[in-house]
Amino acid sequence: MTVIRGLEGVVATTSSVSSIIDDTLTYVGYDIDDLAENATFEEVVYLLWHRKLPNEMELEELKTQLSQHAGVPGDILEYLKNTNLKTTHPMSVLRTAISMLSLYDEDAELMNAESNYLKAVKLQAQVSTLVAAFARIRKGLDVVEPRKDLSLAANFLYMLNNREPNEVEIEAFDKALVLHADHELNASTFTARVCVATLSDVYSGITAAIGALKGPLHGGANENVMKMLMEIGEEENVESYIDNAFANKVKIMGFGHRVYRNGDPRAKHLREMSKRLCVLTGQDKWYNMSIKIEELVTSAKQLPPNVDFYSASVYHCLGIDHDLFTPIFAISRMSGWLAHILEQYENNRLIRPRADYNGPINQRYVPIGQRA
Repeated sequence: MTVIRGLEGVVATTSSVSSIIDDTLTYVGYDIDDLAENATFEEVVYLLWHRKLPNEMELEELKTQLSQHAGVPGDILEYLKNTNLKTTHPMSVLRTAISMLSLYDEDAELMNAESNYLKAVKLQAQVSTLVAAFARIRKGLDVVEPRKDLSLAANFLYMLNNREPNEVEIEAFDKALVLHADHELNASTFTARVCVATLSDVYSGITAAIGALKGPLHGGANENVMKMLMEIGEEENVESYIDNAFANKVKIMGFGHRVYRNGDPRAKHLREMSKRLCVLTGQDKWYNMSIKIEELVTSAKQLPPNVDFYSASVYHCLGIDHDLFTPIFAISRMSGWLAHILEQYENNRLIRPRADYNGPINQRYVPIGQRA
């Protein structure tokens, strides 16, 4: 057997959800640049789940379904209120809360296509409410109920800050959701597909995916980018900080990607949104620092920024706590996870790879009294 560590370059399945070919990311054949500039997140959700862009009636129906199911059971909110959220990792809270949702869904164990699609709608609608509720509860603030007249992006910002967001904020967050919605067979998506390939339920697949996304090598990179920016502090400190990092072989977060060789196509959209938001909120230094870091790292290491690098300053300028960056990633990627889960059910085969054993052989049982 040939062992490929990390399964790098291994093609494990066929999928019509998204693709990365020659450094171009597409959702169902639509270039990410086209979608980022023109599509709303709800349109992208529909696209990923139905493999086509919706017409006006189909989009309105999806929006109605999402708004109808955005509320979460009061028992789960009470659980959050009675948990020590100040010392608990937000992704651990989200993982547990998502799993708890299955206990309040009478159709959780039904495996027909209609029931699974309805579970997808519920999960996509409820994940934003859960993250916003967690963010407020841990600060001792009242939970803000979702509104039926707002988009997913606007509703999250409204529930988070208890104020209606402006158009630039909505556009920036909606675009970030579009850009993070799916990314072929990444670690969390693969985890979700492995889970449901056993014919486990949708909630189990999403809970497994969140567990994978929690890891800093997958979902936590943008939080670490913001941590780096905060450590640098001011624009005049950038060059010495990066030089010191190079000298000590410290990884600069937000650069390079295992799949892309010539740059992450999503980064440029978030770079522009970072610029607009930083100017709008009077926090130009975060954008200016980011540009300087990009120039230094790209020049010295030939590593272009990935999607995480500029999303950090975008989320910061939206007033989002830094440790919520990964849960927000989950809000967006929920759409892709669910698309892949539904696809896995459609043409399922148990995912069961092999391992190349490298331990001892020809061993014999020795009675316990005779062991060294």
